[in-house]
Amino acid sequence: MTTEFKPLNIAILTISDSRTDAEDISGYLLKDLAEASGHHVIDKALVKDDLYQIRREVSRWIAEPEIDVVLTTGGTGITGRDGTPEAVSVLLDKTIEGFGEMFRVLSYEDIKTSTLQSRCLAGVANRTFIFVLPGSKNACKTAWEKIIVHQLDARTKPCNLVMLIPRLIE
Repeated sequence: MTTEFKPLNIAILTISDSRTDAEDISGYLLKDLAEASGHHVIDKALVKDDLYQIRREVSRWIAEPEIDVVLTTGGTGITGRDGTPEAVSVLLDKTIEGFGEMFRVLSYEDIKTSTLQSRCLAGVANRTFIFVLPGSKNACKTAWEKIIVHQLDARTKPCNLVMLIPRLIE
């Protein structure tokens, strides 16, 4: 039995105190990568690195039944203004621990021990998968090409996140 590709609806949130939409290299890279993979990017936004602005946007998308995946980029470091993990983690019903671990292992190939500064994470809330990514273009590319694209493809064997979507509301 052959499994067919199932396009998902994706929303992208860039978190930045310094970038404008026109300068949102990582957000637009994620949009291009998702669309090139056959998915639909149905919303994209940019907010300041503020816990409540981040929660507002992510919560809005979690509540939208047509959104399957939320990708965030930025605010995952360890400086005083980096608060995306804290903003998003309280919204999650379940975390996907292996995502952050795998991302840091893969990032080590490029940035060595600097990868320990990444606090990226993933989880699920109200049947929506959420990936919290660093703000750099290379980090977003690594996360998408080496992990996310495969898990958002129903054809990935032995298992993938798409096959779990119907079971998320059990």
